[in-house]
Amino acid sequence: MIFAVPWWVYVVISGIIFSGYMVIRTARNEQEVENSFIENEGQVYIERMNQEKEGRKLKKPEAM
Repeated sequence: MIFAVPWWVYVVISGIIFSGYMVIRTARNEQEVENSFIENEGQVYIERMNQEKEGRKLKKPEAM
């Protein structure tokens, strides 16, 4: 029964499986890159917020 199927059908099925694997692998890699970018941008934002907070602390005693 297995030998009744032409050889090119196995090649096509193998190609489909390989393509699925590559899609999953690429999506996972892109997600990791995106997460690291978001994390870096978040750190920059937090750093700016802390600098702004320090600036406000220095100016606040003058206002009181």
